[in-house]
Amino acid sequence: MSGPDDRELFGLIAERVAERRAAWGISQRELAELCGTTQSAIARVERGKRPPRIDTLARIATALDCELVVELRPRTNPPSGDKKGEQG
Repeated sequence: MSGPDDRELFGLIAERVAERRAAWGISQRELAELCGTTQSAIARVERGKRPPRIDTLARIATALDCELVVELRPRTNPPSGDKKGEQG
């Protein structure tokens, strides 16, 4: 389920894709052809209502000559106790 922060992120992705596509002067259909997907998939990304698939974003980034950066940043401190994955 998507929370408010997720919807904001999807909206930001939608805005960036639409802006970059417009700057290149290409239609959703032309971008879709460059990405090997459908115009409706590009339209869904640009609406920003649902999470875009990472593979679709990667193809869009390549087609628009952009770098796709995915980053996991902790929002809170990890729980104390058993610290799995630590090297000892």
